[in-house]
Formats: sequence, structure tokens, C-alpha cells
Amino acid sequence: MKQRPIHHVPIAVWVLFALALLAQLVWHERQYQPTYQPLTTPLPASVYSLATLGDPILAARLLDLWLQAHDNQPGVSVPFRELDYVRLVQWLDLSLQLDPQDNYPLLVASHVYSQVNDSRRVRIMLDFVAEKTLEQPQTRWRWLAHAAIKAQHQLKDKPLALRYANALAELAGVEVPYWARDLRILILEDMGEKEAAKILIGGLLAQGEISDAAEIRFLEQRLAALD
Repeated sequence: MKQRPIHHVPIAVWVLFALALLAQLVWHERQYQPTYQPLTTPLPASVYSLATLGDPILAARLLDLWLQAHDNQPGVSVPFRELDYVRLVQWLDLSLQLDPQDNYPLLVASHVYSQVNDSRRVRIMLDFVAEKTLEQPQTRWRWLAHAAIKAQHQLKDKPLALRYANALAELAGVEVPYWARDLRILILEDMGEKEAAKILIGGLLAQGEISDAAEIRFLEQRLAALD
């Protein structure tokens, strides 16, 4: 059978073919449009530990990696302000349950997820950091110090910053450096509570519990400046 040359095909056929191809491409695009998969409620920690053959530390590391990539899913990039921060805290807490020595959840809570331009979400992260610090203050006190600084400067919430700083200074039996304990003095000064700051400094010097010469000199300088 003799085939007709391609240039003999009517223009109408070419138009119909092009329209059909375009319709197929549009349908395919809509069928496979990437969509964001929100965070779900995590299962009990024992389930994830069992999934890694009873290795909770491995489970915590895998969860950390998965959560780190959650806001960048295939074809979708989600701003932090659109994440469910209540669920996010649940996943961060799950990682700490699996490995209490894992610093990653508190690191991202205080340095990454708290960078969002939403005060409610920032407070959720900072309160999470404060709560978890008090559960294991020996190794987590630095995250509470960072939370106090962020509350003071990012949220401009000085009472909240003072609450965190006071909790930090009152951690009994924990080797918290003087600079972290002295945050409450600086916050009181920033709040205009000079008399309260003077009383606090005077009490610290009078107790005689501070033996570090540099710390004593710093407190004396602050007291002189307030006077």
C-alpha cells in the first residue's frame, strides 16, 4: 500500500493533533501536581525504636533528618509560618524521648524554627526549650539562655525574658557560667528596674558565694553604674 506524503495531511488534522497533545499535557500536569503533606501526630516513641531494631538513638537521628527536610518536599517548599508548630513540637519532643542527649531538637527550636516572623510560633518554640531545659538542666542550660536572649530582643517581651533568666539562675546544682546567671541583671536594667537590679547585685555580693574575681568585678561595675 502506497503511503501519502506527510505534507498531504490536512491542516485541520494537525490542529486536532496539537490540541489533543496539549490537553494530554495539561491533564498530566494536574494529575501529578505536587502537594504539601502536613505533619501528622507522631506515634509512641517505642514504635520508632522498634522500627530501628531497638536502637532509639538511630531512630532519633533518622527522625531529625526527616523533620529537617519536611518543609522542602518534592516540588514544594513551605515557609515556616505555614507549619503546624504544635505538631512540630510533638516531633521534636519525640526525638528527645528517643535520645535525651540529642541537642538537635533544642538547636533547631531555638535557632531555626524561632526565626519565623510570627510571635505566637516563636513563643511555642521558646516555651518548648524552657520546659525541656528544666527536665535536664545539666546539659541543656545554654538553650534556656538563648531563649531568654531571643525573648528580650526578638519578641521584645522583657517579662518573658526575665522569667527565663530567673529560671536559669535558679538551677540548683548546675554549673551555669556567670554570664548566663547575670542575664537577669541585664534584663532588669533594660526594663528600667534599676532598684531591683541593685538589690539583686547587692545580694549576690553579700552572700560571698562568688569566688571568681572577674565576676565580682563585673557585679561591682554594674552596681556602680546603677548608682
